[in-house]
Amino acid sequence: MNSDSNTATKTAIVTGGASGLGYAIAQKFVEENIRTIIIARNEQKLQEAKGKFGNLCSYIVFDLTNLPQIPELVTGIVEEYGKIDILVNNAGINLKKPFTEVTDEDFQKIMLTNVTAVFALSREVVKTMLPHGNGAIVNISSMAAQYGIPKVIAYSASKTAIEGMTRAMAVELSPLGIRVNCIAPGFIATDMSAKALDNDPERKNKVLSRTPMGKLGTPADIAEAVYYYASEGAKYVTGTVLPVDGGNSIGF
Repeated sequence: MNSDSNTATKTAIVTGGASGLGYAIAQKFVEENIRTIIIARNEQKLQEAKGKFGNLCSYIVFDLTNLPQIPELVTGIVEEYGKIDILVNNAGINLKKPFTEVTDEDFQKIMLTNVTAVFALSREVVKTMLPHGNGAIVNISSMAAQYGIPKVIAYSASKTAIEGMTRAMAVELSPLGIRVNCIAPGFIATDMSAKALDNDPERKNKVLSRTPMGKLGTPADIAEAVYYYASEGAKYVTGTVLPVDGGNSIGF
């Protein structure tokens, strides 16, 4: 237990915590008595999430592509809540476009949000974890880093970078007490994916046919895996990428 006046055992940051996978992760953390700070751009969604999650949740409206402001963001969190124990780098954006139509700006925008912002936030949070000699970072990858998916070149590059960064961070930071792991979600039923798959029956059939379990996952499936990595149960686990995908990544 920290010496915090509240009963929370730990403090976590979840980026993109107001919707989709981030929402489920934040919900799981709060259920497990972890003080959870959700960060996203949409204040209305953040307010709604906080309303559902209660007093152990707080939110910050912030655009993570605003790199110069990230150090100040992290300093403010530490000043208010004491130390940061867990960081979940969940926020990310996708772009579906034929390869030759992706502009330099398109590509850079995805890389900025999905890679550079993750790096910058992790760097600043790690600075605050080092004096305590412990911490857990969980990055979110994708099936796009496990095998080739057409029309998502920038997203694929960004998520492959996340897996490489996970290993590099783990090797450097684990001797200092900070574990770094990564989850590669398969096809998960969220509002966003439902829209994409329902509008494209051929793609939906392809997804299900190469998923041995024959169904989509739920956001809660990802949340359980993230919680495992963030918990003491994974205290000897670092530098790994865990597919939570119903077997999709090895499906035939």
